[in-house]
Amino acid sequence: DKILCIDSENGSASKYAKGGRGGFGFDFDVLELDDDFALQTYIDAIELAASEGYRYLLIDSLTHAWAGPGGALEEVDRKAAASRSGNSFTAWRDVTPIHNRLFQVITRYPGHVVATIRSKVGYDLVDDGKGKKIPVKIGLQPIQREGVEYEFDVVGELDHENTMRITKSRCG
Repeated sequence: DKILCIDSENGSASKYAKGGRGGFGFDFDVLELDDDFALQTYIDAIELAASEGYRYLLIDSLTHAWAGPGGALEEVDRKAAASRSGNSFTAWRDVTPIHNRLFQVITRYPGHVVATIRSKVGYDLVDDGKGKKIPVKIGLQPIQREGVEYEFDVVGELDHENTMRITKSRCG
């Protein structure tokens, strides 16, 4: 079965592909996304993988489609700056359907998809009992649109020791 990795991590997947820069590893193909992390670039790459018959698709990483150069956040800023109002709220009207389309293409992929998403420490403001709000760590949050974990069948968090903890599963 054919495997493709869509790589937005500066060619790091090639280190592990047989015949890649590392010269060892697994037998899979790599499609490197250099500096264009637009939502449509990801959609086109995923659709190409499907049309080429890749049964397994790894997307490393979906974070760049959100927060990378040309990603959703940058596209919203660009559209807001180009509008008369400069309002980013209305710019989301154009970007949200493309972001939704990306996840539609992922969830309807005719094979297995594994996607990585970088995470950051999340904070929430809580009352300190003295009438002030203080920031409190609430765990890790994906660097992607809020609620993105609901799009996947299985979600896991990988710690610094490479131990995965499954946080959501639709599997038995």
